[in-house]
Amino acid sequence: MDIVFTSSVPTMCQHCADLNISSLYPHDPKPNLTASSPLSPPTYAMSYFTMTFGALSNLTALAILSKSYTRFHRRAKTPFLLLAAALLLTDLAGHLVTGGFGLYLHLEKVRRQRAAARVTEPTQAFCKLFGAFMVFFGLSPMLLGCAMAVERCLGITQSLQHSAVVTMAHVRLSVLLLFAMAFTLAALPLLGVGSYKLQFPGTWCFLPVQGSRSTADLSLALAFSSLGLVALTVSVFCNTTSGLTLLQARFSNRGLQPTTSRRHGQSASLQSLDVEMMVQLAVINVVSWVCWSPFLIYISISVRQFYRGTTRADEQYEQPVLLLVLRMASWNQILDPWVYILLRRAVLCRVCGLLRPNRAILTQTSYCTGSDRQNIRLR
Repeated sequence: MDIVFTSSVPTMCQHCADLNISSLYPHDPKPNLTASSPLSPPTYAMSYFTMTFGALSNLTALAILSKSYTRFHRRAKTPFLLLAAALLLTDLAGHLVTGGFGLYLHLEKVRRQRAAARVTEPTQAFCKLFGAFMVFFGLSPMLLGCAMAVERCLGITQSLQHSAVVTMAHVRLSVLLLFAMAFTLAALPLLGVGSYKLQFPGTWCFLPVQGSRSTADLSLALAFSSLGLVALTVSVFCNTTSGLTLLQARFSNRGLQPTTSRRHGQSASLQSLDVEMMVQLAVINVVSWVCWSPFLIYISISVRQFYRGTTRADEQYEQPVLLLVLRMASWNQILDPWVYILLRRAVLCRVCGLLRPNRAILTQTSYCTGSDRQNIRLR
């Protein structure tokens, strides 16, 4: 969809407000709905920048994960890296695919405006394909983020069962199942169950959120929002449980004698690794909640109002709200990779050294530059 969409809304929606809004409402006599003159082409500089910046960010984060994956051979972290790589690949694909579709609609619209031609809607096949990509690349990142949270929760709270349950084969199967779930929901309108419609301001396609909708349309929109909200909620619950478990273990280790502490050096090393992954995962979930929850909640409220018969007759006034929450969702796929770029152990150690210089030597020797930590550093 970032958004998003996908982590995956078309990045080109960043400037859709610059287009002629009244083209979607040719029978509306109100001239104040026109955002700009048809002869005033929109500025694409910001959209090109965000699309390029998002693609480079995802590629950089993938390079970091790839380097860490090739150097890392411990089972404790490999499943997390695989899920993180799947998330970033999904963000990158959604960023490029949906952005390309959005760019095509924008350029086509500007070309017709400059030629003073009547603005026509894209073909139904194009809109269906565009909408399917929006749903798939919007839902997949949230499901993958939820899987990452569940995997870390099992690794921290049930460490003995984790190695037996969370194998690489199981992780790959889980990723395929999550993709299959998102693909099934996205493909149903292509099979005649529900539909995809051109959305305001004529630059992206999605499940009908406003206007006339069938029961299948409402069911699909509600399923999309419900799955997204459930995934985000489960992620928060798992991260909270994992964080409390780590805090409890940290306070318990403070009372250990020095000999006991040395005996449990490997356990402390793994706890530090868990903390690093938990910080990354917590920030990912915060970003997902901030970017995605307004869009998902808006869809749920719209469906609820339709069932209650309280929808407004002039829904075009609510279209800017939908566009705003879509823009927020589109930034998810741009911000996700920066979690792995900025929250690496090397970066965190430098930040801790700057904030607490009196403990810089201890931090560097115990957690950053020790020979037993070199193989599990996430660079």
